[in-house]
Amino acid sequence: MALLIDGKQISTDIKDELKETVARLKEQGIEGALAVIQVGADPASSVYVRNKKKACEYIGIRSVSYELPEETTEEELLGIIEKLNEDNTINGILCQLPVPAHMDENKIIRAIAPQKDVDGFHTQNVGALVVGQEGFVSCTPAGVIQLLKRSDIAIEGKHCVVVGRSNIVGKPMALLMLQENATVTICHSRTKNLKEICKEADILIVAIGKPKFINADYVKEGAVVIDVGIHRNENNKLCGDVDFDSVEPKASYITPVPGGVGPMTIAMLMNNCVEAFMD
Repeated sequence: MALLIDGKQISTDIKDELKETVARLKEQGIEGALAVIQVGADPASSVYVRNKKKACEYIGIRSVSYELPEETTEEELLGIIEKLNEDNTINGILCQLPVPAHMDENKIIRAIAPQKDVDGFHTQNVGALVVGQEGFVSCTPAGVIQLLKRSDIAIEGKHCVVVGRSNIVGKPMALLMLQENATVTICHSRTKNLKEICKEADILIVAIGKPKFINADYVKEGAVVIDVGIHRNENNKLCGDVDFDSVEPKASYITPVPGGVGPMTIAMLMNNCVEAFMD
């Protein structure tokens, strides 16, 4: 029986620590604000944006909302980002992805000033992560590191297998585990012998985007399993990339879905926002 890693509790702990930091900074006359831009009314995006605003309110920083219609042009969006880059009262800028199909997502990400890129997606911040320099780190992988550390799970010297190679989760996740002195293997859709490689993992991090794809056959006895996926199953219930019921008896630690990695993403976004106005 695996021990559950409680992302809800750990994220609350982090937000409470940030709340104290923000209160201390306010006493010194230092305040910060996050600008959140959403183009269109994608329901999932709207939920994320709402949660981000709530988290800002909770830790005591101001959030400024830009809710733009679907038909907003790329030029108009870039104009708003440019203004926010120059606005000294705004410390963090977040453009909710995905943007509508008529916009170039990479161009939008590159337009945000690296020192205000609290999502950690700008190539300058990604490059800093690669060479081990200071910069904002993508929130979900940073959250996974906190889950492991705050659950007293040793990373150094362990074999970590990351399933998925996206720019937002898989790649930065592998780099962060390397920084923590794990031995890292990255697997993806073209990997041969995926099952065998996963079974070698002391820490298995799954961000593959396929509901319940990883079952007990992929997991070695006593492995730590971190499930980054989030989907709705045929009964409209939330589930992850890991088949929880089959894997849980075999793992030593496992993250549930919901309540595992998800809450950590917003906690680490708040952490990046506070860092942005401390600099």
